[in-house]
Amino acid sequence: MTERQEVDKAVAIIYDADKGSAPRIAATGKGEIARKIIETAREAGVYIQEDPDLVELLARIPLGQEIPGELYRTVAEVLAFVYKVNEQFKNKLT
Repeated sequence: MTERQEVDKAVAIIYDADKGSAPRIAATGKGEIARKIIETAREAGVYIQEDPDLVELLARIPLGQEIPGELYRTVAEVLAFVYKVNEQFKNKLT
């Protein structure tokens, strides 16, 4: 995402593979709140995946709730991609 693009909505999910539970909605927002979610993620070094359709679906889930089973596959694909990117980045640093 470039700095010039306007952010309409953002959703942050949290997933702890060690706990074995489903990913949960950690934050969601529109406008300025969405920009803050993205800014916070960038500052923390969290990879940001742009998928407007997925954001629309995830934004409907109440804060703190697990994602529904119907979205597991899609979210799992995103998480797998994020883990792969993180691993590649980590390997470049060592």
